[in-house]
Amino acid sequence: MLAPLIGAASLLAGARGFLPAWLAFSPALLVFGTAMLRFPLAAAIAPELDRRALAVLAALCGYTYLIEHVGVTTGWPYGAFSYGVELGPMVAGVPLALPLFFLPLVLNAYFLALALLGERARAPHLRLPAAVGLVLLVDCVLDPGAVALGFWSYADGGLYYGIPLSNYLGWALSGSVAVVALDVTFDHRALRARLDACSFALDDLVSFVVLWGLVNLAYANWVPVLCTAALVCGLLATDRFDLALARGDGEGGVREWG
Repeated sequence: MLAPLIGAASLLAGARGFLPAWLAFSPALLVFGTAMLRFPLAAAIAPELDRRALAVLAALCGYTYLIEHVGVTTGWPYGAFSYGVELGPMVAGVPLALPLFFLPLVLNAYFLALALLGERARAPHLRLPAAVGLVLLVDCVLDPGAVALGFWSYADGGLYYGIPLSNYLGWALSGSVAVVALDVTFDHRALRARLDACSFALDDLVSFVVLWGLVNLAYANWVPVLCTAALVCGLLATDRFDLALARGDGEGGVREWG
């Protein structure tokens, strides 16, 4: 829990001028901090990474770069936007670490969908829409916070905290492609078994809701805060949000579900 708290504090301090210029939004620290938070998810999925899975993930990385480059240069499908902060090394206007930012969010949404659906996750007509819907819910939290911090902005603004509807239509497209690719690559039953075996599998998502929930709270972005609360409720329903540990009473422990 400490890492996302430090992350939120440093992002807000950088945005409000409380940190020296060389430290505020340091590209190296942004990438390093994000990578550190991804470790639990990487450890949970690692046993399922055979050659085919690695090839598909590599293809998804290429797809992520391609659609982002098209978005930056043409405004499609997300709407005309530009980066205000270098999120690590940039190549042709696209962060080199973009897959590190995007693909784990999709994996987290897919894992959470499996956890919430339980036995109903066997049905693809339930599993896939649930995962895509959670991807969109995640972005309803992420984008307003990122825009508030100045990470990126949309040329024509938008009704949802400066974000246009086209952004979410774009996320529906890119998220659906990624979810379907993951679904046909991995055995969802094996991934659910990993959830059973790894009490930490959704720790990255827990860190996400803590960090971006606090950022949105600081900027009084109340709808994203409610979206964060919805994700917290989902994590609570799977016993993955450790309230006892968060209270510091020493009795915490993420329980397994199944």
